[in-house]
Order: sequence, then C-alpha cells, then structure tokens
Amino acid sequence: MNMQIKGIYAREVLDSRGNPTIEVDLRTKKGIVRAMVPSGASTGIHEAIELRDNDDRYLGKGVRKAVDNINNIISGKITGRDCREQREIDSVMIELDGTENKSNLGANAILAVSMAVTRAAALEQNMPLYSWIAELSGNKKTILPIPSMNVINGGRHAGNKLDIQEYMILPVGAQNFREGVRMCSEIYCHLKEIIKKKYGKDAINVGDEGGFAPPLNKADEPMNLILKAVNEAGYDKEIKLGIDAAASEFYNGNEYLFEGNTFSGEELSEVYSDLIETYPLISCEDLFAQDDWNCWKTFTKEKGKNIQIVGDDLLVTNVKRISKAVELNACNALLLKINQIGSISESIDAAHLSTKNGWNVMVSHRSGETEDSFIADLVVGLGVGQIKSGAPCRSERTAKYNQLMRIEEELSDNAVYATNI
Repeated sequence: MNMQIKGIYAREVLDSRGNPTIEVDLRTKKGIVRAMVPSGASTGIHEAIELRDNDDRYLGKGVRKAVDNINNIISGKITGRDCREQREIDSVMIELDGTENKSNLGANAILAVSMAVTRAAALEQNMPLYSWIAELSGNKKTILPIPSMNVINGGRHAGNKLDIQEYMILPVGAQNFREGVRMCSEIYCHLKEIIKKKYGKDAINVGDEGGFAPPLNKADEPMNLILKAVNEAGYDKEIKLGIDAAASEFYNGNEYLFEGNTFSGEELSEVYSDLIETYPLISCEDLFAQDDWNCWKTFTKEKGKNIQIVGDDLLVTNVKRISKAVELNACNALLLKINQIGSISESIDAAHLSTKNGWNVMVSHRSGETEDSFIADLVVGLGVGQIKSGAPCRSERTAKYNQLMRIEEELSDNAVYATNI
C-alpha cells in the first residue's frame, strides 16, 4: 500500500507566549496533516536543544534556522518514505543531526516532523491518532487520564513571590474524564472568586499556564486557598493536590534559596514533608535540583511508598537519565515532555522504560504551548493514565482537555478512566 510522504513544509508561527515556534505541514496521498511544537520556560540543562536564531528578530528567539533545516535538509531525506516507519524516520533525523542533544538541526525541528509523521500514518490508515500511537507503543489498553490542572502559578510562570512553580488539583474521585474536567473547572471558578474577594481584581490575572498568580509568599498559602475552593465546590473527597517545585530554579549550586532563606537539601526535605503531612498531596514534582541525586534518593526512600515523586528536569524524558534514576531509586514517576527529547519514538521508549520499572508516567505540556492537541492522543495511546496540561483556561491548554473529551465520547462504553495514581 502506498503511504509515502509526498512533501514536507515548515514555517515559523507563534506559541502561547508570543514567541516563535515551528509548524510543519506534511502531505500524503490522502491529504495534509499539521504539527506544532511547544517550548518550555523552566527548562532543564539536560534537555535536547531547541534551536533559536539568536539574531535581532523576536529578541533572538526566531526559529528560521530550524525551519530551514526542515525545508532544506530533513525534507529531502524523509520525502518518499512510508509514513508508518516512525522509528526508522526518527532514526534518520537523529543520525542526520549527529549530536547527542540535537543541537545541529534542533530538537524543535526534528520533533515537528516526527509529530507530523505520526499524524500522517494515522490519517493514511483511517485510524484515530491515539489508536495509531497505541499500536506504535504496543499498548493494548487505551486509558483516559487523570488531569493534573495547575490552578495557582508561582516561580518562573508568574510574577508573584511563590517559589514553588505549580499548585495542581487532580480529580482522582471522578467517574470519568468529562466529570473530572467539570470538577476542576468548577473549583477553578470558585478559586477565582475567593482570590478576587481576598486580594482584589488584579490578583486574578493568570500565569503562563492559566493558573492564578495572587500575591502570595509561603508554600502553604496556595494550598489553603485551593482547599477552600474545593470545599465550596463540594469535592473534598474527590480531589487530591499536586505540586511542581521546579527546584532547579531556586538552587544556587550549593543551597536552595527558598522563601527568603537558604536551605540545605535536608532542610528543604523537611519543608516538603510538613506539606505532605498537612495537605492531601499525592504528586510532587522536581522537589530538588536536576543533579542533586542524593536528596532525590533519600526523599524517595522516605516518602516514595505513599506519594508519587515525579522527575522532570531530573529525567528530561531521556532513557539514559531514567536508567540512572531507576538504578538509584531516585524517584518513582516520569514527567514525559516530547520536546525534551525531540522525537516520538524516543518518547515512547522513555514511557516504556518507566512503566517497565513500576513507575507512573504523566504526559505533560510546556509553558509555551500551541493549539496542537497531540499530547491528548499521546497519553491515551500510551495508556499511562495521567496528563498535565495547565488550568481549565486558555485555549492552548483547554485544546488538550477538549480533545480528550472527544476521545472519551468516541470510545463510548470502552472508555476507561484512570482513577488511581
């Protein structure tokens, strides 16, 4: 059967922060598919390299070099290939780049094409994207994920004084995905009114991922506001909490600069332990810096049996770093970000390695997002049961949740909602 890639064309477009990113159109016999890549703000130093122009356009953030790499280099090597050959195509691009971190062609260039190839293969085979991803990954059970919605922002995602970057709600007690989204949306609306009443209208402005950014200072203050909103919405039993500390952002190489004081890793562990004992926290991400392996190991040993300890900057969706973390028992869950590694095949490998070792996997957006809902199909296709895509606000965030509701509707009686973490 002829499922050849007939042509590839890339262009520079804008992400949700107004920064340039890459969009790819890929043409097959059946039509044209499109893919757009996201971009992070608090990026780990071990992530694959996002190629930027560093000239006078867009404050140096233009992506014309990466676009040219697709149109003038990658396209010639990929056009004519069978779009179902995902792993082979990804391997060709990685070899063509020739670097460990994709700094030659750019991880953003490689990923844009990789995503488009996945979508094209689904189109050519008359399959939903999530079904083709399930086939690629060898997953026999599609699962609708628990959404982890960021409702209060801090750190690099907001202009307040909160050091912890994200405060999230997880509707683990919902009966299905649509109900989970509704619960979170209602809590979000209650939270908005609580914040507005307490701090004024200016305090309900939102951060990069749609969460509110009120003038808070201490780690427990957002927890109390969120729990009040949960209570007012009537979902005390159904909702659990999560945080993303993004601790690499307040680490100076020796100590953690947290809430105006300096903390050792051990002292910061005590802060987190107090939060876990006081609040219904079930998911804690990037509690320590990306290379502070000892603190990760110690904390996971002490708390890992009861909560999900998620590696983001620590792991960067990279099988080498995941393997090290498994060996050291440094965490027990992967935050999967496709642009951290730069291809769909490598993302699938990262998920496989994690689940094989008994870890949880949470598929994640980036703070600089697009309207592309690819990760919604990805999380269902992988069957990992968790997605993090920001607040129930801003179209680049809700695009993922809306697509998941469509998928749930399409699966109908066969839809399974992941109620456990």
